[in-house]
Amino acid sequence: MFLENLVVDAVEPQRLGRFWEAVLGGERLTDEPDGFETRLTVEGGPVLDLCLQRVPELLLESPRLQLDLAGGARQDQEVERLLGLGARHLDVGQRDVPWVVLADPEGNPCRVREERAAYAGTGPLAAIRLDSAEPGTDAEFWSWLTGWTSTDGDAPRSLRHPSLRGPLLELCQEPAPKGPSKNRMHLDIRLEAADDPDEVAAGIAERSGRELHPEWGELPWRLYADPSGNEFCVLPARS
Repeated sequence: MFLENLVVDAVEPQRLGRFWEAVLGGERLTDEPDGFETRLTVEGGPVLDLCLQRVPELLLESPRLQLDLAGGARQDQEVERLLGLGARHLDVGQRDVPWVVLADPEGNPCRVREERAAYAGTGPLAAIRLDSAEPGTDAEFWSWLTGWTSTDGDAPRSLRHPSLRGPLLELCQEPAPKGPSKNRMHLDIRLEAADDPDEVAAGIAERSGRELHPEWGELPWRLYADPSGNEFCVLPARS
């Protein structure tokens, strides 16, 4: 199994997708009315696809998964570049912090990070930040799912691709328990040929995750929640 996709709900997938493609320097994969995909390839590290899917409206709950962008010594210039692409400054009560908080064209918060040793070699995406009720428990859960390993970071627990390149997956202490609404962003795990879907489902349950059964009809993937309730999909192995 491996982490394949970062999926974002969007009212206008093409508009938001082109924004993030420009931000990350992605390679376009799909551009259709209801979906947009762009690929972030980190040399010597992971390959992550950013997938924008159309929804009729955006939920108002605070996003539990957010992106941190690399700024470093060029933080000011990177902020100006993102503003030029369609981002805007966002006040989330951050006060005096070394990072800059922006919102993408559909209001999703992101941070442009200061220079920090933990983010060396990440590429344009410094971190994927996921709210967690128990960061230690969730770190073990996501490490098993992705094969990413523990590393130093800015959060209570952080994981990184075994290459030690590409973004960190940071498990951050949640400000409040997850509500009933689906997360605006989620992660997709891809099975490999040797993975048995039912064994993976059992492993998820053993590690305090659970399978979800929304009334969405027949789907080619299975939907789960991690121990903190964050949704993710497990996609079948490619033929």
